Amino acid sequence: MIVNHEKLTKVVEAICVAAGAGASEASMTAGHLVEANLKGHDSHGVGMIPIYVNNLKKGFCQPDSHAEVLSSNGSIVVVDGKLGFGQVVGPESMDIGIDVARQHGIAVVALKNAHHLGRIGAHAERVAAQGMISIHYVNVVGHDPQVSPFGGTVPRLGTNPFCCAIPVEGDDPIVLDMATSAIAAGKVRVALNSGLNVPDGCLIDAEGNETTDPKVITLNPAGSQTHFGKHKGFGLAFICEVLAGALTGAWSVQPGNIRQGTVVNHMLAFIIDPKMIGDTDSFTSETKALIEYIKSTPTAKDVDSVLIPGEPERIAKANREVNGIPIDETSWQGIVAAGATVGVTAEMISAMLA
Repeated sequence: MIVNHEKLTKVVEAICVAAGAGASEASMTAGHLVEANLKGHDSHGVGMIPIYVNNLKKGFCQPDSHAEVLSSNGSIVVVDGKLGFGQVVGPESMDIGIDVARQHGIAVVALKNAHHLGRIGAHAERVAAQGMISIHYVNVVGHDPQVSPFGGTVPRLGTNPFCCAIPVEGDDPIVLDMATSAIAAGKVRVALNSGLNVPDGCLIDAEGNETTDPKVITLNPAGSQTHFGKHKGFGLAFICEVLAGALTGAWSVQPGNIRQGTVVNHMLAFIIDPKMIGDTDSFTSETKALIEYIKSTPTAKDVDSVLIPGEPERIAKANREVNGIPIDETSWQGIVAAGATVGVTAEMISAMLA
């Protein structure tokens, strides 16, 4: 089905409020999730609603929690998300870091105990909108690991995102936002719900054989996801685990820590004010010249243009704002069912979409 993004936002807001969120928190969460769909990342969009509702009902997500500064030492800030919506405590922690970076030129923000942060690129874009660069290392805990290390056959890590956003004055920012797994876990879920295969090199079965069938993750013994770039993706995922999970004072995926079937993110973010480093005019002109040079390459067959990180999302958003957001039937029924458990009936949802 195809859904208008504004109407979809109202549906998600209503479900979040019914599940216990305040109006402001529900608005921020719904806006973030729908924005992920608009930008083509359905894995991090409204398909997460059943998981969110389940976690709210079990107390794994605290809808009224906000970011709390635990310590501030010069340019280093430690923030506790207190299991609040990641779409709330994430932006709040970035705003704290932006203020610190304005004062010191750089901020190191250690955010721990955030419920699912969603699309990390959204937090990086918030920083870039203030003219600052950010680098983000994130781990994913609270549930069993999903990704096998390079050379292994049993999951040991989460999909551990890495993200970097760079502002370009007078133009759109550069935004590299990626899971360290070959594809995000949510993309496997979307493929499973849609009856589609995943691309080559993304999954292995329990014996380590490559497969494109997402059903492998539902088997017993289950298969697992793999890292992008083999040992390179695994290496970056491991670094994310150490920096976001161990260094922040939170916890990593190792089995001595809790696994309750929830989604918790910890994030170590570096925020840099480029004005404190050098000539911003030179930085801008050099960056734009580099982009122009990269995009000037002759393209391969059936490729219209080389895209700079962040461009695919902007193209998807322009299309989906006009033509609507596609949602597979299984995912939609999951959203409707989750709404029903908190009193938002299918009839109410239909009315909001009318």
